[in-house]
Amino acid sequence: MLDLKTFKSALEQLEEERKIPKDKILEAIEQAMAAAYKKDYGKKGQIIRAKFDLETGKTDFYQVKIVVDETIAIINKIGIEKEEGDERVHFNPEHHILLEDAKKIKKGVELNDEIIFPLEAKDDYGRIAAQTAKQVIIQKIREAERTSIIDEYGTKEKEVIGGIVQKVERGNVYVDFNRATGILPVEEQIPGEFFQRGQRIKAYLYSVEDTPRGINLRLSRTHPKFIEKLFAIEAPEIQSGIVEIKSTAREAGSRSKIAVFSNDEHIDAIGSCVGQKGTRVNTVTQELGGEKIDIIPWSEDPKVFVSNSISPAKVLSIELDNEEHKATIKVAEDQLSLAIGKGGQNVRLAAKLTGWRIDIKGDETSEQTDEKKEKVVKEKKVKAEKKEEK
Repeated sequence: MLDLKTFKSALEQLEEERKIPKDKILEAIEQAMAAAYKKDYGKKGQIIRAKFDLETGKTDFYQVKIVVDETIAIINKIGIEKEEGDERVHFNPEHHILLEDAKKIKKGVELNDEIIFPLEAKDDYGRIAAQTAKQVIIQKIREAERTSIIDEYGTKEKEVIGGIVQKVERGNVYVDFNRATGILPVEEQIPGEFFQRGQRIKAYLYSVEDTPRGINLRLSRTHPKFIEKLFAIEAPEIQSGIVEIKSTAREAGSRSKIAVFSNDEHIDAIGSCVGQKGTRVNTVTQELGGEKIDIIPWSEDPKVFVSNSISPAKVLSIELDNEEHKATIKVAEDQLSLAIGKGGQNVRLAAKLTGWRIDIKGDETSEQTDEKKEKVVKEKKVKAEKKEEK
């Protein structure tokens, strides 16, 4: 005997904890009951449905027949062969009912309508049917849960989500999100970072996959979008769209460059990202394990944008070759190593950020000019000292 009070409580618990709607579970139960009934008592071709009453615990069974045209019965009776592409179906008295007969049962009936016939309840509808129903119910609940998880995390795709490290296996980190498990592969981890079981972690959800083994949330901490979303969390101006991150170039764990632009002339794009006393950018940097971040002002003028991109080096001149999409930049000789960066990192990131091929050259003339200026200053200083001695 079904304990309705316990059953209702279980339905509410499933709806609350697993986010599976109550009507979906009841639908799964009815489908399971119908499948079990058909297996034990049904005939080939029959459509059987069940209606479960949550208030009384009673289950009613019905046979459904589809209303079809009389020509189907005639074609089947005389055995006319179906031609290729013919979509007509074979008449089955357990599955179909002729339009003429259907009109005697229900007024205004039309082709493809359904006619319902109540089925008698079976006294021995017991152990075998219940076992079959149980298996189908479990399957349907799992399907409903998978759909619910996909719906929930599908809205969080391309966002930063937080979870707890469940385990670390062969370098891959498995993150628990209560109703689903996320996978942070080795190649998506920032070099040098380590995780322990029970540790809280943030990551960028770049894909939600429905696999035979369950729902997989594909995570990344090296994705360029991860840094953009972290700034959006810290800076309300970015979240609201007043300040935009136009492009990002990143070498995870080492250094990143982001190009920002303000849609409001009264709002400073760089200041919005940096925050008061650097609080915002420092928070992002700490989350990324100390990764250095250059915040660059974006400009629609390619010359200005490319020049800004090699910051902190100062540009003397820039020439653009639009056909080859190449920029040739001149800097003072003493700025050359700064512009190129360690291992070419600065210019490499600048190229990724702007989309331009960048060639940096040192200007020896500027260095000589600087040396002459310094020499003149020294000479003036010496002359002044001599005057004081006299």
